[in-house]
Formats: sequence, C-alpha cells, structure tokens
Amino acid sequence: MNHLRPLIPLLVTAGILIGGNGLQGTYIALRGSAEGFSPSVIGMIGAGYSVGFAIGCIYVTRLLRAIGHIRTFSAMAAITASASLGMSMIVDPAVWFAMRFLIGIAVASLFATVESWINAKVTNANRARTLSIYRLVDLSSVTIAQYIIPVAGIEGPLVFNIIAIALTLSLVPISLADRSSPAPPEKIAFDLKAVWRISPLAVVGVISVGLSMAAFRNIGPIYAEEIGMSITSIATFMSAGIIGGVVLQYPLGIYSDRLDRRRVILWTTIGSIITGAYLSFGAGTNETANIVSVFLFGAFSMPLYSLCSAHGNDYAKEGEHALVSAGLLFYWSVGATIGPLLASILLEYYGPRAFFAYTSFIFAGFLVFTIRRMGARPPVPPSERSSRFRALLRTSAYFNRLAGPPDKDERE
Repeated sequence: MNHLRPLIPLLVTAGILIGGNGLQGTYIALRGSAEGFSPSVIGMIGAGYSVGFAIGCIYVTRLLRAIGHIRTFSAMAAITASASLGMSMIVDPAVWFAMRFLIGIAVASLFATVESWINAKVTNANRARTLSIYRLVDLSSVTIAQYIIPVAGIEGPLVFNIIAIALTLSLVPISLADRSSPAPPEKIAFDLKAVWRISPLAVVGVISVGLSMAAFRNIGPIYAEEIGMSITSIATFMSAGIIGGVVLQYPLGIYSDRLDRRRVILWTTIGSIITGAYLSFGAGTNETANIVSVFLFGAFSMPLYSLCSAHGNDYAKEGEHALVSAGLLFYWSVGATIGPLLASILLEYYGPRAFFAYTSFIFAGFLVFTIRRMGARPPVPPSERSSRFRALLRTSAYFNRLAGPPDKDERE
C-alpha cells in the first residue's frame, strides 16, 4: 500500500470519469427515447461521441505536451461538465449531437491524461497491482453508475446534473492530493497503413468490435426498453453484459498465449455469433433469458479487442508496439462511429430482433475473414512472441503501456 498510496488520487479520479461516462451513455439512449427521438437519431448522437473520441485520441498528446497534464485535465473536465449541462438545458437532437461530439473529444483527452499520469508514476514493482485495482475501479464504477438511473429517474435535469457534478469533483483528488508534475509524454505515432501491414486480422477484428460493442453500449438500452424491461432491469441488462466481459478475459488470454492466437479468436467469435443469435431469435421478451444471454454475449465479445491487439503485437517488430496500440484504438473508434448508427436504423425499421442479429452478422463476417487469414500465413510460435496477452480498456493508447511491463520501444 505504501507503493500504491501516491496513485490513489489518480485512481479515484479515473473511477469518477469511468462511472460518469458509462452513466451518460446509457442515460442518453433512454432519455432520448423518452423525448421521442427515433432509434436512428439516438444512434447518430452516439456516433457523434465516437467521432469526437477518435479526434481526441489523435490530438491529446499535442495538448499534453503544450500545456501539461493538470491544465489539460482541468480544461477537458470543464468542457465535459458544461456540455452535459447544455444537454439538460436544450433537448434537441442537433444540440445533443454537437454536445456529444465535444464530450467525445474531451473524454478521450481525460482518459489519456489520467492514464499517462498513472503510467508516469507506476513502477514495475506495483504495475500488476495498479492494473488490478484499475480494472476493479472500471468494473465497479460502471456497474454502480447504471443504477443511478432507476433511482434518479429519466425525466428532468437531475442525471445530467449528477454527471456534471461528478466530472467537476474529479478535479478534486488530483488537485489536492497529487502535487506531481509528470514529464510531457512522448509523441504517439499514427501510421494506419503500417498497422494494416503488420496485421490485417487485428485491424478487421477491432473494427468489428467497434461496430458491435459500441452499438451495444449506445443502443442496447433501447433494445431492452423495446422488449419491455423496466428501468431497473435495463440497468441490470447493461451491467450483465459489462460484467460478462471480465469473466473470460484472462482464461482466453492464457490459452491464446499458449496456442495459435487466431484459434482462440475463432472460437470466441463463434461464441459471440451464437449468443447474439439466441438473443435475437430465442430469448424473446423473457427477462431472465435476456440477462443471462447478454452476460454470455459480453463474455465472448468483449475480450476480442484484447485478443486482436495481442495478435497484432505478435507480428510487430521492435519499435512498432506503441504504433500498433494507437492505430488499433483509432480503427476501433471508426467502427464505434458507424456501429450505433447502423444498429439503430435496423432496430427502428425491423424491431428489437434485428439488433443482435446485426451483431451476429458483423461477427460472422469477421469469422470468415479470420479463417482466410489463418490460411494466408503461419502463426507466430509462442516462444518467438515479443509480448503477451493484455486485458485492455479502450480508453487511451497509454493504457496499453499500463497493462504490462513496457516493451523496449515503449521505454525509449
């Protein structure tokens, strides 16, 4: 604990950010539906956030190098809180799209700032413990945040006010308890062609995850609402999918380190297809069946990003691991921009059954691509791999460095 104590303010701040961001995604879908927005409009608003997030990923390093961590964090927290309050004041799809776009830029910058800061303070002696606590903070804050909605209700400005207060309070721990001034982070290189050259399978995989799982986070509450779930049940439904994503992360990762990683990706994708198909055609309106099935859907689907990232790093040469991390995060955000819009249009015109049929279709396409790539080149033997599986959050490129001992190219 003596080693971890200096990191506590940053971890508390991260928890507030993660919880507030997770709460807002679910709430906007439900509040938009209550205000009469069509699913496709709600999907467009979700896409606005992802576009902003992608832009934030690209430019945040320049901002950190220009004005430092604390100023970047303060400015972006103020923008996010103000945009949240703006959404409560003006209930209009165009305004909400613009505000979510700004929030996407700011949230990407906030996560990058906190994770760069943590990475600057962590040591190899406490890295594993810090990562475990960070993942616990992520899971618990997102899960707890979902249940604020049933307590506070959908109508009125209360939830937006709670989000704005949380974002403002996130400034307190690092302002009062952390006096450090981390050195500006190194520039993150973006070379999307190089990442594709290194691993087409990893690129297509993370895009598929963005297309499907961003749709789940943004449109999943609308699916649950349309099959007749209560607000409390919707919170449980979303939490089940998120918690499920943790269950198989490490078992799948361990097996992927020992085997041809593409085989693990293959079977995990098949699991995603089957559970999505059951949600679409088997679970119907049965609440228990939907919650159990979405737990399994999350267990298979959410680890795919980390598995694809590990596969991409298997083929990366020395000096290319940071490039792969940043590039895959950007490719994921491209899928996350398109996914909510496509899924919402299908749900609007064909009903809730179409939602998980859409995710199964996306994963089926990825399955075919995986099989083709398995015949295109041999796997990297486990003894020759330069990195191991890391359970990654899709928050910033700096999380990849926090998730394991730095590679040589990441230390330089």
